[in-house]
Amino acid sequence: MAHGGHCVARHDGRVVFVRHALPGERVVAQVTEGGSASRFLRADAVEILRPAVERRQAPCRFAGPGACGGCDWQHTTAAFGRELKARVVREQLRRLAGLEWSGEVEPVPGDQDGLRWRTRVEFAVAPDRRLGLRKHRSHDVVPLDDCLIAVSEIAATGLLTEQAEKGVTGVDVAVAGSGEVVAVDLPLAAGRVADRRSAAGEVRVSRPDVPDVMERVAVPGRGTREFAVSARGFWQVHPGAAATFVGAALDGLQPRPGEQVLDLYAGVGVFTAFLADAVGSTGRVLGLEGDARAVTDGQGNLAELPQASLVRADIGHAGWTDAVARLDQVDLVVLDPPRSGAGRDVIREVLSTQPRRAAYIACDPAALARDLSYAADAGYRVVSLRSFDAFPMTHHVECIAILEPAADAG
Repeated sequence: MAHGGHCVARHDGRVVFVRHALPGERVVAQVTEGGSASRFLRADAVEILRPAVERRQAPCRFAGPGACGGCDWQHTTAAFGRELKARVVREQLRRLAGLEWSGEVEPVPGDQDGLRWRTRVEFAVAPDRRLGLRKHRSHDVVPLDDCLIAVSEIAATGLLTEQAEKGVTGVDVAVAGSGEVVAVDLPLAAGRVADRRSAAGEVRVSRPDVPDVMERVAVPGRGTREFAVSARGFWQVHPGAAATFVGAALDGLQPRPGEQVLDLYAGVGVFTAFLADAVGSTGRVLGLEGDARAVTDGQGNLAELPQASLVRADIGHAGWTDAVARLDQVDLVVLDPPRSGAGRDVIREVLSTQPRRAAYIACDPAALARDLSYAADAGYRVVSLRSFDAFPMTHHVECIAILEPAADAG
């Protein structure tokens, strides 16, 4: 398996990255990108000559070569998909960080054997004005009447059987924890506040700047909190992901009353709030986030926690470290960067504050492995690493690494 959902093959001395295949299979692969001068080729497995025992008929009729690009592994089970992800995580950690990892990718509660988990989907508009998803590495849109990894409430609205209005290039649909469905027409200038009635009931069409989606996060042993987030704001799309990640990070960090915590890439304050509960009224938690809308939403979410604050800062850009001076000291750190990772400079700066532990939440194993190597250069070692299947049927995987000073080893 290669990182990205492809299998690696070789033909006439060149690497071929093949989608819709499984390790060990013999297939007829149709080249989709590359030519005689290319260093590598991309291809689709259009015929399976010798199938793997883990292969199955894809449950989604829109999956497969030349079809919807939203899923990578509909042609195998969620369980084997987790094994494939574990192989990729192990390889990335070994190659980029020199780390050996023997763990497994853990399932996240809330899906149906890898299906019916995605609570937020951005649909594109096909030439016939129907909503759909794009083909892999393409602008072409495949119209859909259902998406099997999306929660059933999305198809039940009837939006996928209607035609988009003129001028709309996409529709972002979010299903809140309450079951309410909020849709935002794209481009954002087309957003409006109104009620749209479909065959299944009402779908609110909202402006993207309205924090009107309420999400609830219940972490065993840590309590339950509600968070307001704007309709197009970032939120974990798997219904069990937020609680799982918060629980894993806090279990690894073991925050103590009175400690001071730095929460980088804090979003709407999910980790910030639960950390504030853990350190209590004598502690402090500072969240830094670059997105202005998320900061506004997050400040409202933290209003009842005087020991917590959320500040806008473009992490990694000039001046972001000035905000860290709001803390007298840094006992713990949480980093939850975008897919590209935090990078060398951010890792070096944040670990120079000498936290006793840091939690790194990563949605890309290659970026994680690279940043863990930078952490090692800064004198920190990995004491635990867990991996979670928050995106079943796709190649995406979430990892949570806990770091501590290497001098504390043993």
